[in-house]
Parts: sequence; C-alpha cells; structure tokens
Amino acid sequence: MPLLNYTTKVPVDKTAAEVQKLLAKAGARAVLSEYDDDGNISSVCFKMLVDGREIGYKLPVEADKVLGVLKSQRGVASGYRNLDQARRIAWRIVKDWVEAQLAIIETQMVRPEQVFLPYAITPTGETVYELVMNGRLLSTGVEE
Repeated sequence: MPLLNYTTKVPVDKTAAEVQKLLAKAGARAVLSEYDDDGNISSVCFKMLVDGREIGYKLPVEADKVLGVLKSQRGVASGYRNLDQARRIAWRIVKDWVEAQLAIIETQMVRPEQVFLPYAITPTGETVYELVMNGRLLSTGVEE
C-alpha cells in the first residue's frame, strides 16, 4: 500500500502555513519554521503555555526518510520518487498528525504536553526523545 498522501501536489509552504495555523488555533504562543542549508523548511517549532510556563517543542520533518520509503514501496509511480515530492508528503503527514493530535486534545482525553512530550525542547536544546534515545533520560532500572 503506498504511503499516505503520496500523490499530494500541495506546496510545502502552504502545508507549513496550515500547520502553523492549527498550532496557533490550539493555543501556541509562538510558531517558528526552521530551514536547512538549502532553504527548505525542515522543522516547525512552537511554544505552548503549560501550567503557567512556556514549553518549547520541535516537530521534525525528515523528507529524506520519506524518500527512502517511497523508493522502497511497490505501486508508487517513478514520478513521485523524488525529494521535492517527499517534502510535500512529509509536510502533509505532519499536518494530518498535528490535526489528529489536536482533535484528541480537544476532547480532553489528553493534554497537549502528553501528546507533544517527545518533541519538548530541554534546557540542552535537545528534545525529550533525543535525550531518551541517547540514554540520558531513562534508565533500564537494572544495576550493572
């Protein structure tokens, strides 16, 4: 089965603006786009108020990984197997994910910080996810 949104024609800038609008509507106090060395939007950062203090978050958009999936999937026409298309797809997937997360937050089943916790930026500038993956946040609970 081909990747979600693999045929999208929506420009990255339009989708990034949609993501920013969704986050602002959900209470983000600041939204920032980060760019790579080639001028492509590579992540969206935002701040939300959590119990009276601002928490920063960074959602990465890794088009190169999307391209790898496109190249490996059957049923994806060759015209869709390029980095520009991978960027469009990656951003649409992020937009869909943010939209779904905001819907579950709206129901009050979860709080924003629960959903976005892996993407919270720590004082070192790394995300919580990066700290966990680098073995600096959680332990196995087993003494060596």
